[in-house]
Formats: sequence, C-alpha cells, structure tokens
Amino acid sequence: MSESDVGGLQAAPLKNGLKVRLSVMMFLQYAIWGAWLPLLWDLLMNAKGFSGTEVGNIFAIGAVGAIFGPFIAGQVADRWFNTERFLAVSHLAGGVLAWQMASLVDYNSFFWYALVYGLIYSPTLALTNSLSFHHIPDRDRDFGKIRLWGTIGWIVAGIGIGQWLLHHYAGGSADQAKDPAVYAGMADAFKLSGICGIVMGIYCLVGLPSTPPSKSADGDNATMKALGEISHQPLLTLFLIAVPVSCIHQFYFVHTAPFLNTFQGELGGSGLATSLNSVFGIGGGGLMTLGQMSEIFVLAMIPLLALKLSRKKLLMIGLVAYAARMALFSYAPMLGDMGMPLVILGVALHGFCFGCFIFVAFMVVDEECSSDVRASAQNLFNLVIIGIGIIVGSKVASSVAEWAATRVSEGDPWYTKTTEMFQIPLAASLLCLVWMALMYPAKGKKETA
Repeated sequence: MSESDVGGLQAAPLKNGLKVRLSVMMFLQYAIWGAWLPLLWDLLMNAKGFSGTEVGNIFAIGAVGAIFGPFIAGQVADRWFNTERFLAVSHLAGGVLAWQMASLVDYNSFFWYALVYGLIYSPTLALTNSLSFHHIPDRDRDFGKIRLWGTIGWIVAGIGIGQWLLHHYAGGSADQAKDPAVYAGMADAFKLSGICGIVMGIYCLVGLPSTPPSKSADGDNATMKALGEISHQPLLTLFLIAVPVSCIHQFYFVHTAPFLNTFQGELGGSGLATSLNSVFGIGGGGLMTLGQMSEIFVLAMIPLLALKLSRKKLLMIGLVAYAARMALFSYAPMLGDMGMPLVILGVALHGFCFGCFIFVAFMVVDEECSSDVRASAQNLFNLVIIGIGIIVGSKVASSVAEWAATRVSEGDPWYTKTTEMFQIPLAASLLCLVWMALMYPAKGKKETA
C-alpha cells in the first residue's frame, strides 16, 4: 500500500524545488561511481599489469567500507549528525582520493587507496536514499522520479569517459578499442570521478535540505535496533537472497565492459560495432549505459507497477531478468555478428535487474522498518549489496575468469571463456528465483496494512 493511501488521505505533492535539489544529489552521487567502475577491470589488468587475483582483491577491499558503513554512517545519521553534512565531508575527502588514484601504478598503493576510498564512499550510497526518504511525501510515488537522476548521472559519466577515450587515445577510430593507449587512458576515469566528488561535497553543504538525526526516546543504538527489525519476515528472506544476488550483480560490473570490448574487437569493422562505438565511445563502459537507459524506463514505471504488483512479484521479475541476461551473454557470442543485438538486449535488461530487485528492495527496507532506524537499515542493506556481495562476488568473478581463460589457452574459440564464465551467475540467478518463490511472503507489512 502506498503511503498516500494510508487512512484514505492523499499525500502532499512533491514540491518542484525539493525534487530538483534531491535529483541533483542523485545525479552527482552516481556519476562519481559510474565514471570508473565499468572500466576498472581493464585498467588494472591491461594497463597496470595486475593479476586476476590482485584485481579481485582490489574490487573486494573497496567494498569493506560497506561493511563498516552501517555501524558508523547509520548511527551518525540516525542519532548524532545531520546527514547532508556527513555526506559533504565524505564526498570532499573521496574526491581528493579519487583524483590521486588516477596516478597510482603499483598494486600495494592501489589496494590501500581502494580500502580508504571504500570506507568513505560506500556509506554515502545508502545515506542519499535515507535523506530522500526523509523528505519526500510519498515513497512509491516520488522516489523513482528522484532516483532516476542517479541513473542519468551514471549514463553521462559513462558515455563521457567513453568519448574521451575514443577521441583522445584512439584518434577517433572506433577500431582501436584494444589499443594499449586506450587502456592506459582509462585512468582518467578517476580524475572525472574526483571532480564530481568535489562538486558533490560542496553541493551537499549549499544545496541539500537540513536532515537532522531522528533521536529515539530511549537513546538506543540505531544499528542494533535495525538488526532486530530485519530478523523478521519479509526482511530476513530479502537480506539472505540479496547476498547471492549482489554477487551476480558484481559479476556483471566486473566482466561486462571487458566482454563488450573483446566482442566488438572480434567483430572488427562490422557496421554495428563501429556505429555503437561512435555513439557510446570505447572501452565498454559507454555501451553499458544502455542498461542505465533502460533503468530510467523501469524506474519511471515503478510507481504504476507498485500499484498493481506485490513486492514479491516485482522482486521475482528482477531475478528473471538477471537469469535472462546471463543466458544471453553466455550464448549470443557464438552467433558472431548476429549475436551483438542479443548482447545489447542483455545489457538493456540491467534496467529490470536493478529496478525490480535492487530498487524495490531498498523500498521494502524503508517501509518495513521504524522511522528512527531507517538510515541504519538502509546501510545494513547496503552492507549486503555493496559490501558482502562485492567482496564475495569480486573474488568469485576473478577466479571464474581465470578458470575459464584456460579453455581459450587450450585452443578453444574466444567465446568459450565467455560461455563458461556467465553460466555460473546464470545458475545462481535461477536458484535465487526458486528461493524467492518458496520463502518470501506473498505480502509485506505495508501491503497488508
């Protein structure tokens, strides 16, 4: 049930000024991340010469911040400190670190910088959600309109860095996607991220509404209270399923850009590959923004879908999309040129993966928890999605990639590696779908209110 329906009363409209302020926040929040994440595997493997294990370690250590975030940021925002001020300090420091990471060349330095950056940036993802929920009149009706601007920020950053690589490192030639200079130029993604981080930090101080902590009457620990609330259905099942789903999600972000770059390189000067590169740039990150474009459509539809479908059905649609995407990535490359449209469809399914599972899950967390622990609960879910999931998913992704690569070294076609790799998350997606169908309750607390 939507908040606007409680007691038969219509919620107040979302004021345009507030909508713009929160939308700018989301745009910058996700532009910071979208600038570098899709390119990180290729940058570290092909430009800096790190091993697959080392790259997996860097992806994993960067997620450690999401482990500690709930116990630091959630408690601070729920009990002690204005959320917008905490965000400002975090983004100013994170922007400086991101700029410096562009020039790091050795594994040890990059590893420790990734750890510190993760500790600073990861908690801000959940806090932008909780800040929005604090101010919007109706969660179902309003949040999607705001959050989609985070998707737009990711798109702008991804296409921007793709075009930068195309014109500054490949001489404008879409056929030079695998040139060593292009891989080295991917370090500029961290400079773009750093600039966005500094701008975001300043904006948090001057552009965001005041969001003071919600002190409880008994002064309890917000994180411990939130842990107690998520030990019951439907949050218990949601949190448990979110662990493997977040691993699948991370698998996508680790391997899709390199996969797209390789596939387009194998197709050579085919018309479709060249046309795509001219629009989205090179490196794979720009082409991945097709997923974020479909995400905009899905997020725009969530308010309507939420009126007609239960939370369980929406979550299951997301899991079906995860499985379908991995199936397309596994088998479409065998078709050569004809496989590229199917791969593009697989990328576009990201909108349903994120919108119907991750986005809806954050809504469920917010509506199932008490108002005074929502920031902590959001950070606890963040712990699963970009903490445990990324750590485990990154290690699995790097191990599976090295295992699958042995098939190619033994003389099998290049796409054998892709087929072997993506079948692992395909099977995991199907298992999660069955788990959700059997264990998740038909309706949550708010839906039966």
